[in-house]
Amino acid sequence: MSDDEPSVPVFCDDCGTTTRVPLDDVGEAIERHNDQLHDGEEIAQVDPDIADHLADLVVDDLGLLDEE
Repeated sequence: MSDDEPSVPVFCDDCGTTTRVPLDDVGEAIERHNDQLHDGEEIAQVDPDIADHLADLVVDDLGLLDEE
């Protein structure tokens, strides 16, 4: 992972692990971890605070809450 490539914190409560994953690889990395270690159950996830912040940025960027 290069220093210029954004990464996202991913954590797994069951494993007690946190790692940073390149933004482009987050979905695959989480799915692979959950498939291999948790029988596909969605345990590992993006840090919820980061996910909420990203969702807010997307809503603002797309103007989804703008009055018409």
